[in-house]
Amino acid sequence: MESRRGSSFSSLNSYLQALSQTPARLARRAGSVSTSYEEMSRVKARSGSDMKRTLRWYDLVGFGIGGMVGAGVFVTTGRASRVYAGPSVIISYAIAGLCALLSAFCYTEFAVDMPVAGGAFSYLRVTFGEFAAFLTGANLVMDYVLSNAAVARSFTAYLGSAIGISTSKWRLVVRGLPDGFNEIDVFAVLVVLVITLIICYSTRESSLVNMVLTALHILFIGFVILMGFWKGDWKNFTEPANPENPSGFFPFGAPGVFNGAAMVYLSYIGYDAVSTLAEEVHNPVKNIPIGVSGSVIIVTVLYCLMAASMSMLLPYDMIDADAPFSAAFRGKSGGWKWVSNVMGMGASLGILTSLLVAMVGQARYMCVIGRSSVIPAWFARVHPKTSTPVNASVFLGTCFYHVVA
Repeated sequence: MESRRGSSFSSLNSYLQALSQTPARLARRAGSVSTSYEEMSRVKARSGSDMKRTLRWYDLVGFGIGGMVGAGVFVTTGRASRVYAGPSVIISYAIAGLCALLSAFCYTEFAVDMPVAGGAFSYLRVTFGEFAAFLTGANLVMDYVLSNAAVARSFTAYLGSAIGISTSKWRLVVRGLPDGFNEIDVFAVLVVLVITLIICYSTRESSLVNMVLTALHILFIGFVILMGFWKGDWKNFTEPANPENPSGFFPFGAPGVFNGAAMVYLSYIGYDAVSTLAEEVHNPVKNIPIGVSGSVIIVTVLYCLMAASMSMLLPYDMIDADAPFSAAFRGKSGGWKWVSNVMGMGASLGILTSLLVAMVGQARYMCVIGRSSVIPAWFARVHPKTSTPVNASVFLGTCFYHVVA
């Protein structure tokens, strides 16, 4: 909040005075809306230096794919197929992809009209007012911190399973703390630290790192798809293992397809973080629509191919709901267990890319919330040399450190 004399966070007395005026300030500002012009001029200027426009459409496609294709697809596909849709989970992914694409069009329209780093927070400020924007921004930042901390800890689990090392060997046990809260995941902390340094150094370099990791991850996914089509059987699309279970490509009918679509939609979460990079995109009118929409389309194709591959490997009623791909290959005879280890490595790369994209996006959310004067303007500062929101990135990286540890 701001007073006429300056920021409410400029001193302790200013903050206490502003706090005492909370009811009046809330009534005045809760429904007040900003404008696109203000967001791109006066509000943006509070960051001091500008973020450089160094990203192209292919950078955005890479960020979108990296943010969406994490380890979750290796889990949601199995549960959606086993419980809801059967082999028609392929159609479920296509429907969910269409819904994600329509949502991406909304983000694209806002990002082109108002190319700033705030994403959904800035869009709500110019439509529903500051209070709705603050609630959304606070929930987004909290969601990013907590969910990404959990994802960072799962990285060691996937990597450990891929190379055959127990996760207990990666963690330090602190005596005196309750069970379940007494393990420090040192490797996850190091991963968060390295990613924080990368995103602070340069957005362009962050994109290059993401592109390399995403390319490797897609190679692993392509390998899984090819192995599924090679070792699978076409009859598994229509015949269950137990004749008493419903058969056919749509064993649970249309309701099952749409229930499956509702579940697998979670695998598309991540494209919204791309909209926070709008301020750093060269020629946003051209590059943002291609980047955001293109990434959703590519991911939809990958997901449908993965679902088809899994449906060929096993009848739907034999699919492991928690680890469908790795369990399918572990059950194959002829020494195919190594394929599940390869999948663990691919999932580890997916976790790294989703972490990087999420940490890039959350730092920009925090930066723009700082511009709105709801939190101290210190978070809004953009470093003049790196052209990145270093303060916000370091603060949220520190939050990660404490939550992961």
